[in-house]
Amino acid sequence: MDSHTLSSRLEAVFRDSIRTKEEFLRTSLPLMEKATRLIVETFERGGKLLIFGNGGSSSDAAHIAGELVSRFYKNRTALPAIALGTGMPTLTSIGNDYGYEFIFAREMEAYGRPGDLAIGLSTSGNSKNVLLALEKARDIGIRTIGFGGGSGGKMKDLVEIPFIVPSPLTPRIQETHITLGHALCEMVEEILFSSKA
Repeated sequence: MDSHTLSSRLEAVFRDSIRTKEEFLRTSLPLMEKATRLIVETFERGGKLLIFGNGGSSSDAAHIAGELVSRFYKNRTALPAIALGTGMPTLTSIGNDYGYEFIFAREMEAYGRPGDLAIGLSTSGNSKNVLLALEKARDIGIRTIGFGGGSGGKMKDLVEIPFIVPSPLTPRIQETHITLGHALCEMVEEILFSSKA
């Protein structure tokens, strides 16, 4: 690949990512406000956030949980957020004993309580283990948010707040998911700790 072609292709990747985020922003801003308020309400009432996904979405879930437990910008009280599926012995035990599709649902049953909030990440919206965990959350009385993409899959009808990134491309969806996660963390922190440095 010559230098001109490489440069053009790299630029196209960035422009496509920017376009995807701009379209998502146009269609999802009211949902972002609703999700921010739901997360704030969950923490104010003593609930915790349970967040989960597969592969890159698992990394995004752990990243978002880490921003809440540690800090985003402010030195402040830790917020209770748990990324499910990150403990290898637990994950492999559930996978071996029950099947991989139950890895998040079993942890949801163990850790989830009414008043908590579940966020499932699935770029297709059809990851069986994510769907089963969201169903378990609803059974427990836990409110739900979904980070999806493409057509939204089955997840869009299963969650209270469905975020659907308007792209069929997994990388563009994941890039938008982490931007969304950062935006929510920033706003939640600002609302909860606005009077603190």
